[in-house]
Amino acid sequence: MTTFRRDGSDSPRWRALSLLVMVVLLSSACSRVPGLVTQYEYDETVNLSLDRSATVYVNGSIPALVALHGLDLDPDPMARFDSARIRRLYTAPGVTVRQITGSRRNARRFLHITLDVDDVGRLQGVAPLSWSRYQFDRVGDEYVFVQSIHGAPARDAPGVKWTGRELVAFRLHLPSRVLFHNAPAHHLRRGNIVLWEQTLADRLAAAPARFEVRLETQSILYRTLLIFVLTFLGAVATLAIIAWAAMRQGRKAAAVADGSQRA
Repeated sequence: MTTFRRDGSDSPRWRALSLLVMVVLLSSACSRVPGLVTQYEYDETVNLSLDRSATVYVNGSIPALVALHGLDLDPDPMARFDSARIRRLYTAPGVTVRQITGSRRNARRFLHITLDVDDVGRLQGVAPLSWSRYQFDRVGDEYVFVQSIHGAPARDAPGVKWTGRELVAFRLHLPSRVLFHNAPAHHLRRGNIVLWEQTLADRLAAAPARFEVRLETQSILYRTLLIFVLTFLGAVATLAIIAWAAMRQGRKAAAVADGSQRA
């Protein structure tokens, strides 16, 4: 039979209140982590490799794509989008569209586009991304990545009223540890992810932006594998030493026993 404590701590009302407090505290904690719960009207993420190839994720509301890139799309959240047409817009020499999906948020339709590019410098050949110039080269004992953004079509999205609080973001996932970046200090995450933010209003006003990162020449994957191998070899060596010590101790014990028997 279910029993309840007199202080009421096991009552449904108490449990609901406790859950609400936990959710509020968790939300407050998450809001302090850049990019974790922040919702962007438009964002680009570049997963870069040392061989200059990259996977790029473009996420944005259709009104933002219309306003920022001048795309001829219907901003009506109930309108269907032509995925074949969007694929053509984002395809360029050395750039292929892997996936296009859609979603809805804040009464707007969003597009999520995944691109594969064999050389990050080719991204500027993609019409909607032609506002950027990408440079990625080795300079001495480090790699230097620079993305410069100049201008935007700043078209009107019919029927959409911006609040002025909309944000755009540019993320860079790097294969090596970051040595320098010009983003705010708290926008470096896990040692190899850098985040830059702008307001949509600034981007529509064609405010110039320059993102720079310098990184180590040795990939994090290589270092991780090296640490794993060294750890494994260390564990094997430790086991071998323990086994050798046990065998040696056993021989000594056997020798002592044999001497005692002869005596």
